[in-house]
Amino acid sequence: MPKFSDDVHEAKRELRVGLLAARRSLSAPRRAEAAASVQAELVALVRRLRPARTTAYVPVASEPGGDDLPDVLRAALPADAELLLPVLRDDLDLDWAPYTGRESLRAAGRGLREPTGPPLGRAAVAGADLVVVPALAVDRRGVRLGRGGGSYDRALARVPAGVPTVALLHDGELVTSVPAGPHDRPVHWVITPADGLVAVPGVGPGASAGRTRVR
Repeated sequence: MPKFSDDVHEAKRELRVGLLAARRSLSAPRRAEAAASVQAELVALVRRLRPARTTAYVPVASEPGGDDLPDVLRAALPADAELLLPVLRDDLDLDWAPYTGRESLRAAGRGLREPTGPPLGRAAVAGADLVVVPALAVDRRGVRLGRGGGSYDRALARVPAGVPTVALLHDGELVTSVPAGPHDRPVHWVITPADGLVAVPGVGPGASAGRTRVR
């Protein structure tokens, strides 16, 4: 493997360690406050875009957004809209299945919660009108740092260029630079508790909007 790839991998690993430690240090009240702020911004975006199909996920542990994020999103979507959540495959790629309520979720590997309905296939994300993704950090170019499995890099590669993608972050996780490899896919927007919805300059939908709260 080329040294460049080794350097990027090691730089990402070191950044992840620090970010995960910072997340673990957040108190429960601070996490709850951050989740409420992130949810409010995402709901405002959803109500503005009115997507017919949205993909999202169930945040776990210290991930921003709160574990009730799917219910909050589902309530904000148009009545006939579809909310899909990921199902992690054995090869770490993502399949997708409809979310129909908390009773439809099951505990899965890596601490995840997944829908139990029939999966629609890996390509289902390509039909989404809004894609909500987890991240440990995003930089000013839209480069996203995940947990290292590559699941969302593969999923985002299937999303058409014109479809808005938004990552949910804690404060301090919108950073100057994230080490990037050729497989890394930029996101269009991020949401943080303090800054609200932030558009990444030069990347896809909303790129000319700069930093803007939508509520």
